[in-house]
Amino acid sequence: MTFSLLLLYASVVCGGLLSIGSLFKGSRKIADVAFSLGMAALTLDALANIGMLAGGILSYETSISVQFFTLSVSPGIWVVFSLTYASGNASAALKRWIIPIAFAFVFPVVLGTIFRTRLVHLPVHEGIALNVGYRLDWAGSALYLTMLIGSIAVLMNLERTFRASVGTIRWRIKFMLLGVGVLFVTRLYTTSQALLFDVVDPALESLNSGSLLVASCLIFRSLLRSRRFVLDVYPSQSVLKGSVTILVAGIYLLIVGLFAKVVAYFGGDSSFALKTFIVLLAVVLLAILLQSDRAQLELRRFVSRNFERPLYDYRTVWRTFTEGTASRVEQTDLCRTLARLIAEMFQALSVTIWLLDTNNQMLTIGASTSTSADRPTDAKMPNEAFASLVGLLNVDTEPIDFELINEVWAETLRRLHPSVFPNGGHRLCQPLVSRGELLGLITIGDRVAGAAFSVQDLDMLRCVGDHAAANLFNVQLSQKLLQAKELEAFQTMATFFVHDLKNAASTLKLMLQNLPVHFDDPEFRADALRGTAKTVSHIDHLIGRLGSLRHELKLQSSPSDLNQITSVVIESLGSGVRIQRSFSQLPELYIDRDQIGKVVTNLILNAIEASPQDAPIEVVTSESGGFAIVSVVDRGCGMTEEFMNKSLFKPFQTTKKGGLGIGMFQSKLIVEAHGGRLSVSSFPAKGTTFQIMLPVPKT
Repeated sequence: MTFSLLLLYASVVCGGLLSIGSLFKGSRKIADVAFSLGMAALTLDALANIGMLAGGILSYETSISVQFFTLSVSPGIWVVFSLTYASGNASAALKRWIIPIAFAFVFPVVLGTIFRTRLVHLPVHEGIALNVGYRLDWAGSALYLTMLIGSIAVLMNLERTFRASVGTIRWRIKFMLLGVGVLFVTRLYTTSQALLFDVVDPALESLNSGSLLVASCLIFRSLLRSRRFVLDVYPSQSVLKGSVTILVAGIYLLIVGLFAKVVAYFGGDSSFALKTFIVLLAVVLLAILLQSDRAQLELRRFVSRNFERPLYDYRTVWRTFTEGTASRVEQTDLCRTLARLIAEMFQALSVTIWLLDTNNQMLTIGASTSTSADRPTDAKMPNEAFASLVGLLNVDTEPIDFELINEVWAETLRRLHPSVFPNGGHRLCQPLVSRGELLGLITIGDRVAGAAFSVQDLDMLRCVGDHAAANLFNVQLSQKLLQAKELEAFQTMATFFVHDLKNAASTLKLMLQNLPVHFDDPEFRADALRGTAKTVSHIDHLIGRLGSLRHELKLQSSPSDLNQITSVVIESLGSGVRIQRSFSQLPELYIDRDQIGKVVTNLILNAIEASPQDAPIEVVTSESGGFAIVSVVDRGCGMTEEFMNKSLFKPFQTTKKGGLGIGMFQSKLIVEAHGGRLSVSSFPAKGTTFQIMLPVPKT
């Protein structure tokens, strides 16, 4: 038996065991089922390669049919797996990818069934020889192209999952992702070779079976580590290192491909399968080495010891922390980022940010790189223990090794932060103190290889703690300020509501009091009905205007004539209003005519209310400085400079009796949404000029 056949048989056995084991031992979630079906398809493909190389189990023609069947079903199955494995939001990912997934399932099946006669060109002679390649027809090339695209999609999703994982989660899933990555980096190479030369070479296809064997070993290793098939990872927007692995693997496999073409040019090589398998093993070992936390830590320590270089580049560390935390405005998001950065810096798989709740005398978890179903997320401590912990951390801001301390608070921390690895080293806690206030603490443990914390490590942890505490204090302060602003806005809105509703209620109450006395009077009943209708209409109008603030402004822009919009608004106000028009020729604008009409209407109505009776209102259109301008001028009471600077465009600020102060606020939002400006010029007792300035499209 040749090495190629031995490799194929071993691949079939390992792939079959993984397929059956994951289906019966898994949690029966989508990722479990997809993995089981995907491994079954790859195992069938390896079985088909046996038929093409040696016959016996499957004939040559049947082997080709099985191979194209697996080629048809594999892309969709593995894309689903790559989206759902270790994903805490798998359903959302599937919804986003619903169209590509449907295409990956439907398109290959349609090609493989309807156009099955146009898949390959088989050799035309009696007794097809084994170990002979075949040429692809157009439908077969399309199937291989689908597999190529699917392989890229799978690798992209796996890398995204790896980038989103940290700490013990990454440690658990690393070999699973690496194993599946080996499968599809190899598929990427073999399918590209088949598409490039329109030929499927059984000897080259045996490389797929070799990758299945290697991947199976890596996946077995992953399952031994995690003890669970599915874990939860929530992708973030941060960018981590590690994608160089795919690049290095691609370069090595490209070298293998060039080597294959050189060998084929000089007549072939009977030991090619063995050589490519050895190179594949070298690539996998290199990838494992690159992603080994222990290797990275030892390399850093070797350089620090032998080349007299500090273990940490403080400028780089500070820049990394500043850039990573600068845009985090939510406390949960900030804690997750801090936990990830600290875990990477100290090569620690278990890092947790704990927040202090002084009101309830407890610690609550802010973020953690180590999760467990039986791990508590908070802990209420005894009064004396809590006071002792707070007192100690307020005084001593250095990192504290709570592994050997026998006090109650230390026992609580050990329970909250259990060691995942028996040889993970000591556990430390770093207080988070900012401006003399204890905000929480960081617990860190399970260092790679159980490395002890050096003096440089402790000094860096102290600096990181100070930086984290400052960021946490700013975020908490910003949240308190936002809550105060929201409360202020609510109280202001409630004031308007209460005032108007109180007046409406008083009107209705007075009417009800007089109703028994004057009920028989027809005029009173008619007047009561009119008053009730007016009051209800006022309440409805009030609710409608306040309710409009809740809706997001969405523009429906179209080519429009600003002069025409302004004319329609003026005509809708009736002939009783004295408005002097002065329109200039304006270019066509791309605006939302309804929204701009609302702004013009609001400005003209405000001008009418502010002006003496029969005083004219001027409406002027012009073009200047790349803007089309609508000016509304009145000779009314005007506004003070202080009111214009501090209150005019803010909600619930008004000088009108019965006004809500919403109109100018909305008008400014509408104009600015168009990329324009709303300006004002006003003098007390002289009048006001508002200008709507909308940008003119560049020709």
